[in-house]
Amino acid sequence: MTTSALRLGIAGLGTVGRGVVKILQAHGPLLTARCGRPLELVAVTAQSKDKDRGIDLSAYDWADSADALATRPDIDVYVELMGGSDGAARSSIMAALDAGKDVVTANKALLALHGQALAERAEDAGRVIRFEAGVAGGIPCVKALTEGLAGNEITRVLGVMNGTCNYILTRMQDAGLSYDEVFQEASDLGYLEADPTLDTGGIDAGHKLALLASIAFGAKVDFDAVRLEGIERITIEDIDRAADMGFRIKLLGVARMSGRGLEQRMTPCLVPESSPLGQLEGATNMVVIDGDACGQIVLRGAGAGEGPTASAVMSDIIDIARGLRLPTFGQPAHMLADLPRAHASVPAPYYLRLELLDKPGALAKVAAKLGDAGISIDRMRQYGHAEASAPVLIVTHKTTRDALDHAIEDFSATGVLAADPVAIRIEMV
Repeated sequence: MTTSALRLGIAGLGTVGRGVVKILQAHGPLLTARCGRPLELVAVTAQSKDKDRGIDLSAYDWADSADALATRPDIDVYVELMGGSDGAARSSIMAALDAGKDVVTANKALLALHGQALAERAEDAGRVIRFEAGVAGGIPCVKALTEGLAGNEITRVLGVMNGTCNYILTRMQDAGLSYDEVFQEASDLGYLEADPTLDTGGIDAGHKLALLASIAFGAKVDFDAVRLEGIERITIEDIDRAADMGFRIKLLGVARMSGRGLEQRMTPCLVPESSPLGQLEGATNMVVIDGDACGQIVLRGAGAGEGPTASAVMSDIIDIARGLRLPTFGQPAHMLADLPRAHASVPAPYYLRLELLDKPGALAKVAAKLGDAGISIDRMRQYGHAEASAPVLIVTHKTTRDALDHAIEDFSATGVLAADPVAIRIEMV
């Protein structure tokens, strides 16, 4: 192993970039001991050179652009922390690879959309791309899949991968507040992206799921195959009624292989209140991995923030310094498969919330449509009447989403619905 310094260039000095610089400045001797060689930050770049970031950057060169930094002859690893699925992030990473640099990034959106092409480019150049910080912040789930669990056939990966959504849902339950009230609270606290639908619509978490699915199942990254459904339609009534039955609602990512192909979805689900996911509070993330040899592995921790995400970036830098070189998605990019897309093919019970008009026989008509679709009812509860309607909660026995969708479509012909139904899968973990 070489003992010369590993020279770094960092593009992006926001929350994560500042965190990485702080770790490098605070733990120099410790990092050298753990890597077997020094880590040297050579140059940085960001949108503004003059902005006060609360850290001393005077010892480092300032590059005029990300592309210029990526191609400097005096850096070995290009650390991209700017974000964005295209533009400067994409062009600079390609430039770095072409210039013979290894790449560390936290950019989940870029890899979810362009990961296959970038992985092929890296391997053609004899370089590596590492992205532990792109998935679940400080939780080492990429490392777990590519290294610790590499001897397993993975059967399922699931988890809560967006802390903002988990904060909103748990805050609604704990405080009895509406979605709109907690959404505003999360916005005031700075938890939401500039485009909040990236969080609440499941897009951010869907990017992460697509990356984990690629590693777990040896597949090309296919973000377009991820079924996305956000939490915007979840009401405090849904949360309270789920709790009545021993469940909690989570925005849950699930990737699993079935006989029809690879199923990937990021949707609200009910999980048992007593399960690890059911007990997950606040902005914390959790990734659950099922393997044939290891059984179930549960990883829990901070999914965002300066320290946790910078910690993940540093883990990748340290691996490169130690000489650990792995393919981007755990196996050579040309060996990754084009897997068929499967849509919720594994049967499961469902929670179904209906607002029925206060008419004789209304419930019987809905039950008949479920029966016509081959869906049987496990439990049913009716809550207090409104002036002209009655809320009804149904939990089905295991069924497919396609069958349930057909039944819901047929409900409209009954003339007894006062509002659109809400259907939420129950995921047993």
